[in-house]
Amino acid sequence: MELADLVKSIDMLWVLIAAVLVFAMQLGFALVECGFTRSKNAANIIMKNLMDFSIGSIAYYVIGFGLMFGATAGGLVGITGFFKPETMGLEIFDALTPWTFIFFQTVFAATAATIVSGAMAERTQFRAYVIYSFIISLVIYPISGHWAWGGGWLSALGFVDFAGSTVVHSVGGWAALVGAAVLGPRIGKYSASGKPTAIPGHNLPLGAAGVFLLWIGWFGFNPGSTVAVNDRIGYIAMTTNLAAATAAVVTMFLTWFRYGKPDVSMTLNGVLAGLVAITAGCNNVSIYGSIAIGLVAGVLIVFGVEFFDKVVKIDDPVGATSVHLLNGVWGTLAVGLFAVEGGLFYGGGLGLLGVQSLGVLAYGAWTVGTTFVLFTILKKTVGLRVPADEEKIGLDIVEHGSTAYPEWGSTHEIRTGITQ
Repeated sequence: MELADLVKSIDMLWVLIAAVLVFAMQLGFALVECGFTRSKNAANIIMKNLMDFSIGSIAYYVIGFGLMFGATAGGLVGITGFFKPETMGLEIFDALTPWTFIFFQTVFAATAATIVSGAMAERTQFRAYVIYSFIISLVIYPISGHWAWGGGWLSALGFVDFAGSTVVHSVGGWAALVGAAVLGPRIGKYSASGKPTAIPGHNLPLGAAGVFLLWIGWFGFNPGSTVAVNDRIGYIAMTTNLAAATAAVVTMFLTWFRYGKPDVSMTLNGVLAGLVAITAGCNNVSIYGSIAIGLVAGVLIVFGVEFFDKVVKIDDPVGATSVHLLNGVWGTLAVGLFAVEGGLFYGGGLGLLGVQSLGVLAYGAWTVGTTFVLFTILKKTVGLRVPADEEKIGLDIVEHGSTAYPEWGSTHEIRTGITQ
């Protein structure tokens, strides 16, 4: 084997390993969502996450990849490579093989789709969710992804989002915000006076396991985005880890100060907030820059959850909007501040920060507009929300005819509320 072939094989193996780590994040999201919601909806959440990846894999291969990486039409959208994207002849295909790169991008598309599941948990029609999942992987995510990663207009301006704070996470976060707003809060979430009521999840250890799994998976998400074995992998892993760890510590102390005790679920979300925030600049900021980014992320998650819950009254059972939207935006803007090349704090002026801000606005406008239309159409056609009586019973029984915990009661008891 020649040296060039050996290097290609090593790079390909690394990217496949990274892709599998990112794929494992689907399980992490499922566990977090299950743990942070009630037991009567656990099977429904598993099905939604399963379909996000399954439906998304097909939709993204057939159409989505071409929209994202095909030959550009005015920097707005790819227009080649549909149905057989492996024939596109991209330069990266020569380095990795088409199948490796397509699979790597597929797992990122599935991540964007599945973020919405938690924000809309416990009251969404399964059939409506399946349609949403298909559309975001088919059209919404790929078109906006083209702007930054497919040779589109934002990349031409110098927009930096190394692994997807905006391309992946804020797209999912914006969609989650719109979906939760159109859907409305769960029954019992707000009193007649509008005061929020806590609806605890059923299994905090399950949620914690999901967070740790996501943390592990992020070492494929960020370092894997080098798409090659080089000397930046370890550095990116370090900035990723420090941002997450810092955000967790800040969240713990902040909740301790505000609530009198360190809040477990909020601190777990603090980890995810730090991971999301560092994703855009993990290859571009200094070590202490990553710590600063994590510090702000830890503050944002606490006040973000309070803001959405108490001020705008958007019911997000798992805090997806605060984790992925707020910190996706923050992480993208932070590149304009902390990037060692071009960042404001390193003498680069306002140029990069301006481009990053433009990217944030563009992705927000696109995702809010498209998902609002999508969820509104679903609401008026197939129906977006389950009826109140079905919501009270739980989606496991009414949507899937089964329950995640059958030993807790018979199907008859759960359906009717009658115990024997």
